[in-house]
Amino acid sequence: MKQLMLLILASIMGGFIALGSYQLLNTSTTETSNAEQVNFSKFTNVTKSSYATGDAPDNFTKAAEKGMPAVVHITAKKTQSNVRQRSNDDFFRHFFDFGGQMLPQEGTGSGVIISKDGYIVTNNHVINFADEVSVTLHDQRKLTAQVIGTDPTTDIAVLKIQDNNLPVLKFSNSDKVKIGEWVLAVGNPFNLTSTVTAGIVSAKGRDINILQGQSAIESFIQTDAAVNPGNSGGALINLEGDLIGINTAIKTRTGSFAGYSFAIPSNIVNKIVDDIVEYGAAQRGFLGINIASMNSEIATELGTNIVEGVYIDSVMENGSAIKAGILPDDIITAVNGQKVKTAPELQELVGTHRPGDTVNLEIVRRGKTKSIAVRLQK
Repeated sequence: MKQLMLLILASIMGGFIALGSYQLLNTSTTETSNAEQVNFSKFTNVTKSSYATGDAPDNFTKAAEKGMPAVVHITAKKTQSNVRQRSNDDFFRHFFDFGGQMLPQEGTGSGVIISKDGYIVTNNHVINFADEVSVTLHDQRKLTAQVIGTDPTTDIAVLKIQDNNLPVLKFSNSDKVKIGEWVLAVGNPFNLTSTVTAGIVSAKGRDINILQGQSAIESFIQTDAAVNPGNSGGALINLEGDLIGINTAIKTRTGSFAGYSFAIPSNIVNKIVDDIVEYGAAQRGFLGINIASMNSEIATELGTNIVEGVYIDSVMENGSAIKAGILPDDIITAVNGQKVKTAPELQELVGTHRPGDTVNLEIVRRGKTKSIAVRLQK
């Protein structure tokens, strides 16, 4: 009997111990949970991402649905055989000649429909060699295209097909594009029609020295959206599905995408297209200056602390700048109130104006800031 009582007492004691341990554990867990909530609640400006609920974002699909129907596949051919004079020192004849004639050339690329009645913008380098250009629409119809005009200095060409009620892409203001924002590249790489890739804007105002000539404008939007041969002339669009650039080049050692691609900003494209359609050629206004991007070396030579802007090395005789009072060693820091940090940015902003337009330049001369109006000349 005594042993039975001891056993019952031990059982009761064990129950109290177990209950106390449970209460202690439960209290500790509650305090830890509360502490996590308090710490997280400090970040009042954090918005939960849709990824937290496992839902995939749908903004890529909406932009792709707008962009894909307005991007076409371009086939350019040179069908005429041009007789070439053979020469022992003509190295390239071993690769291109056959029976004293050049072999027919063919290339493919992309283009963007910008009007319902069939105007298309693409790259000059996609079609500049060709005497026959055809366009395949998103619905697989194939149409002959007429070359309306080209501008090698910006690598822009305008085509025209005979059709109506076509899907179009709306131009967006490329000056408003921000580094880090999502973009889509739409085109036809490797003859794979209607291909969409995504990336972000990784830089603006890039000059990669691919366009020849003193008048060339290179102020590319740089992205990491995958672009390959065949994408040239295709669309770079924002998440609204609007056109912010024409994909033009890739930085590569292999001939294929290696991480970065480059697009002509839509503001330049829009202006050049308007010029070609209205005048038959680009109408460019010039400042008449030789320039370089500011850097620490130039700043040291000038005795200034300004390291962003455009240094004027010299001014051309009878040019727009010298007539307005611009001098060598002036530093341009803004155009029409918009800051400029590099020479490509200045070329881009001036390149959107025509001869006869007036631009207001903010310059720094010997430490003093001035505003000078310059009327652009042809």
